[in-house]
Amino acid sequence: MLRSLYSGISGMKNFQTKLDVIGNNISNVNTYGFKKSRTIFQDLYSQSISGASAPSGGLGGTNPKQVGLGSQLASVDIIHTGGSMQTTGRNLDLAIAGDGFFQVADSQSNKFSNIGYTRAGNFYLDKDGKMVNSQGQYLVGFSAIATGNYDPDGAGSAPTVNNIELGPLPKDVDMTKFNFASQTYTGGPAPVNNPTGATFSTATVPVNYAPIKIPTDAQSMSIGQDGSVTYVDQFGTLRWAGQIAVAKFANSGGLEKSGSNIYTSTSNSGTPKIDFPGMSGNGLIQSGSLEMSNVDLSEEFTEMIVAQRGFQSNTKIITTSDEILQELMNLKR
Repeated sequence: MLRSLYSGISGMKNFQTKLDVIGNNISNVNTYGFKKSRTIFQDLYSQSISGASAPSGGLGGTNPKQVGLGSQLASVDIIHTGGSMQTTGRNLDLAIAGDGFFQVADSQSNKFSNIGYTRAGNFYLDKDGKMVNSQGQYLVGFSAIATGNYDPDGAGSAPTVNNIELGPLPKDVDMTKFNFASQTYTGGPAPVNNPTGATFSTATVPVNYAPIKIPTDAQSMSIGQDGSVTYVDQFGTLRWAGQIAVAKFANSGGLEKSGSNIYTSTSNSGTPKIDFPGMSGNGLIQSGSLEMSNVDLSEEFTEMIVAQRGFQSNTKIITTSDEILQELMNLKR
């Protein structure tokens, strides 16, 4: 059987995939926060007719003789370049000018699940005043805590260590014991050099996210570039409602599309780094704007013509190979 038949078939399949990707890009040209994709091809394994030879016996070397067996799909890449900003004037329409993703999630008892990441910033307020997207998922952030409802755990119960005998010290030191209601600690276990071998271990302080909520009787609200959400209450006092958290990935190309403008993390995207807008390389938030799709129609139409001609060329390979096979079958007549 002619190898060209299979080469033509593989080429047709690849250009069909390319047309599928182009069609999806064009279909989402007006989708907020959409990121276009591209197809990358690579050749299949080549069949070797003869290998290379080194110069010897007065003859020069020869190159290997190989026949390719077609092409295959190498990857479908998501291009995370920024789209243009469209001004809407609506303060709940948000865009990230730079790197980062909004976090949206389901929530029960202030515990998030099914966390997704998006660049589409068209948010709304539900009947409880919480910020949600068009699917009803909550916008993840750091919510303000109402006065009188916060019960800090404090430093907890300090363990009692008896009979710690310190050996000779190079100089006198002052030892002071503190209890803190909250503190920031970075480091590892702190060993105590003494005959008993007692050590002090580190503790982990969890950071809890919560939906951002605006009281239903608020007169107005606004969102700053740093993600801070403020509102004017019924008495005309400016209040702080919370701050939007932005996620950034080491490899955003490793994110997986899950529909509805939502991405999910994968083993190759890395763990998201959560911070405020404008921090750790995250972009700033533009309230009253939405990020448009980064699809360029002129580029897509050009690629569509290339894919169409590539598909037609591979069909021609198949028909030509079929004609040759037909001629071979006619030899016995």
